Amino acid sequence: MRLSTVKVAGCATWGVVEGDSFRDVGAVLAGRYADLKAAIGAGLAGVEEAVSSAVSTPIADIEWLPVIPNPDKILCVGLNYEMHRQETGRAEVENPTIFARYSNSQTGHLAPIVRPKVSGDLDYEGELAVIIGKPGRYISRQDALSHVAGYAIYNDGSVRDFQRHTHQFTPGKNFPDTGAFGPWMMTPDELGPLPELRIQTRLNSQVVQDATFAHMIFDIARQIEYCSTFTRLEAGDVIATGTPGGVGAKRNPPLWMKPGDIVEVEIDKLGILRNPITQEA
Repeated sequence: MRLSTVKVAGCATWGVVEGDSFRDVGAVLAGRYADLKAAIGAGLAGVEEAVSSAVSTPIADIEWLPVIPNPDKILCVGLNYEMHRQETGRAEVENPTIFARYSNSQTGHLAPIVRPKVSGDLDYEGELAVIIGKPGRYISRQDALSHVAGYAIYNDGSVRDFQRHTHQFTPGKNFPDTGAFGPWMMTPDELGPLPELRIQTRLNSQVVQDATFAHMIFDIARQIEYCSTFTRLEAGDVIATGTPGGVGAKRNPPLWMKPGDIVEVEIDKLGILRNPITQEA
């Protein structure tokens, strides 16, 4: 299944994307689940059965919201592709580098990524997002993938000068409307094996990042295992799994996103996340 959070006629809801249509499952199951995160926490029970009776809307008529607008936490993995580690000059490490993004920094598919008025150093970071389905603490690598509800595309937009103010990444990763998340999440049974899938980021149709998930330093299972040691993972939590090499900050000259640009992140089988760049008023 492909599951999304959207607005239909100005009202937020969630449901299933089938081809060019959106099925408003949220309306059918309103008495059971407040939102997609709640449905994920219940193992998506009843969702497939509700699709047939859900009202269908052309996707051209919906407004895309972040797949999970209200996760308990968004954990981001830094420097998780060898080419990206090398281009940053960072040392090899034994454990994943983790930082946090706040839910109110997110935006949806086709919605603007906003360059803040205090900086011109807005960078792209195409990533695979993991959505946790089953809560857990001290999750083993062997069991890790059983805790995954689905996968989505993330653009972990970075305001680089604020990111470089100190050794902590947090300020540069949490400006409003800089983390694009969408268009949908796909359940693991539909997406299939991850390592062979390709991720590509394009800025104004120019390919700027290109890799497969086999190039990750720490795979998904290791990320879940590690994150669940220091925090309890909850249903609806998001792990942004790292970006490949080719970021704008490490190009010569740097390649920053600017108003009027279009950035796309594409993952095989999963789709395309597309966002225009606008300027904060």
